[in-house]
Amino acid sequence: MKSDASVTVIGDLVGSRRSADRAAVHARFARAVADVNAEFAPLVPLRIGVGDEFQGIFASLGSAIAATLRLRLALLPEVDVRQGIGWGQVQVLAEEPRVEDGPGWWAARSAIEAVEGYERKAALRAVRTAYVAADDEPGPDAATINAALMTRDQVVSGLSERSLSVLGGLLGGRQQQEVADELGISPSAVSQRIRADGLGVLLAADELLRGGVA
Repeated sequence: MKSDASVTVIGDLVGSRRSADRAAVHARFARAVADVNAEFAPLVPLRIGVGDEFQGIFASLGSAIAATLRLRLALLPEVDVRQGIGWGQVQVLAEEPRVEDGPGWWAARSAIEAVEGYERKAALRAVRTAYVAADDEPGPDAATINAALMTRDQVVSGLSERSLSVLGGLLGGRQQQEVADELGISPSAVSQRIRADGLGVLLAADELLRGGVA
């Protein structure tokens, strides 16, 4: 692997134009992007562009994978998001306004196209994230990473609104008692959701991927 490869992320909202309150959707989207930027400090912060699309560059694949989960959770269940993660060289063509190009961005765009392909297959419709490495940048193994992303997205897509809130709170570093207090439920109810809905597996996978992928 070349050490100067970049980890790019491109994403866009799914079905946002059908919302009755586009201003509220955009405000929630902007808050979610700001929170991810504050937590992960991307090398190039996520920025929102035309047509509810966003993009940024992360310091590691692990942080990009973790960020895509948190951004999706911040928008569900009202709005979903498809996200492509790329690995490859990025060329800065201009600084003000910043314009970038190169295989890293083409790989992220290919990953988005892969997600769009999943959406046309009933068995894979719940998958919202994909990873592609540029042809000249081997990067971490794409099959392994995509298997993890597919499994993660399938579980998240099946969660209730309450379980999404529990998962978001735990990923945010809060204890089970704190999450229970915020949601007005008992700690045992939180524990039951962690066991029954696979939240414990999602939390463990998130920790492994965030810390273990260059």
